[in-house]
Amino acid sequence: MVAAVNNTSTTPISSAGTPSAMGAQASATDQQDRFMKLLVAQLKNQDPMNPMDNAQMTSQMAQISTVSGISQLNETIKSMSAQFTSMQMMQGAGMIGHNVMVQSNTLSIDAGKAKGAIDLSGNADSVQIQVLSPGGQLLDTLSLGAQTTGRHTFEWDAKNYNDVGNPTFKVVATSGKQAVATTALAVDTVTGISTAGNTMNIQLKGRATVTYDAVQALL
Repeated sequence: MVAAVNNTSTTPISSAGTPSAMGAQASATDQQDRFMKLLVAQLKNQDPMNPMDNAQMTSQMAQISTVSGISQLNETIKSMSAQFTSMQMMQGAGMIGHNVMVQSNTLSIDAGKAKGAIDLSGNADSVQIQVLSPGGQLLDTLSLGAQTTGRHTFEWDAKNYNDVGNPTFKVVATSGKQAVATTALAVDTVTGISTAGNTMNIQLKGRATVTYDAVQALL
């Protein structure tokens, strides 16, 4: 509000009287009306010997323009966010029943098989996949031989796997005596989708739910 209105001095409208401090519930139009009333009252009661100069008026008019613009921008962003979430839901619905690839070294077993992939940061002379039990015991080793930079898939025969819990895998990739950095990826089946606020979640058959942006590829 106006800090003081009298006939002897000119008091600029304080930050507490700007529309941003008038309450989040006020509409942009209400904010403009309140601001203009305060400004008119200040002009009527200013000291004739010390009137508000053009710079002051321009500054205070700019405040309402800025806040009004921000309010409209916020509404536009909210609308765009809602539309984006709806588009994600439509895309997500088409993923149900399909396999997706997520960043993880935990394997999901389906029909006696477990599928995964690795991303190699460089060429490798030798690539091995070590399949481990939940307790860390070595169950099997898959040799992929020499592989080039990029993504490579693999499949593990899990029909004899009887342990409780999902197995994991470790990648050992080398070029000469140097280790090659890798990223582990797992394959799982989409069983459903859900939303939490503006975030879409993907429900998977063999693991915990992941966010939509965690999906690396649709298979």
